Amino acid sequence: MTPTIETLLNHRSIRAFTKQAISDTQLQTILDCGIAASSSSFIQCVSIVRVTDSNKREQLATCAGGQSYVASCAEFLVFCIDYQRHQQIHPQAQLGFTEQTLIGAIDAGLMAQNCLTAAESLDLGGVYIGGLRNNPDQVVDCLELPQNVLPLFGLCLGYPDQSPEVKPRLPKSILVHENSYQPLNTQALAEYDQQISDYYATRSSNNKVGSWSQQITTNLSKETRPFMQEFIKSQGFSTK
Repeated sequence: MTPTIETLLNHRSIRAFTKQAISDTQLQTILDCGIAASSSSFIQCVSIVRVTDSNKREQLATCAGGQSYVASCAEFLVFCIDYQRHQQIHPQAQLGFTEQTLIGAIDAGLMAQNCLTAAESLDLGGVYIGGLRNNPDQVVDCLELPQNVLPLFGLCLGYPDQSPEVKPRLPKSILVHENSYQPLNTQALAEYDQQISDYYATRSSNNKVGSWSQQITTNLSKETRPFMQEFIKSQGFSTK
């Protein structure tokens, strides 16, 4: 097994960090790895906002639902879809298409994953912050984002001050389909639900009761950020 594979399989979200800073060399390497990610049609429609201002960090932590590690981590990066620079290059650019939103979201995810994998290979840890979408208008104001720039999520990075267990993922028997879509393997799901229940009950912190199916039932039985459709449009995305 290669070090890269070990790093990927060892991933866990880190939400507690020491006060040790990330060196500029490390940060530049992490960013270089992110920028090296694949880009659909080489459009390169992603921007990263590195947030170093402590007041802005506090604002973003509040925007994300009070996630204090947004303020306390060594580095906080916000990944955005960005067609603003494209419009500056070509003022008549035809923007607002849903496909462009999808391209940006995919490219941002690829870039962010490269960044986190690079960070973890340097013995750092991190966690993605989708909670920024709880208050996207405030995030836009805080980061002074113009039209045609859409904040998607943040990434906390730093030296881990915790060592949580690796959370079990869905088995390949459920995730991987061959040639055509296959019915849900209910036996595999039952076994996975038991695995998750055991994990939640025995992990070293934040124990709770419940299976993955119960978690999905709870999460998908209510609206999730119903304001996002209008917000996305207000920033110039998915208008057509």
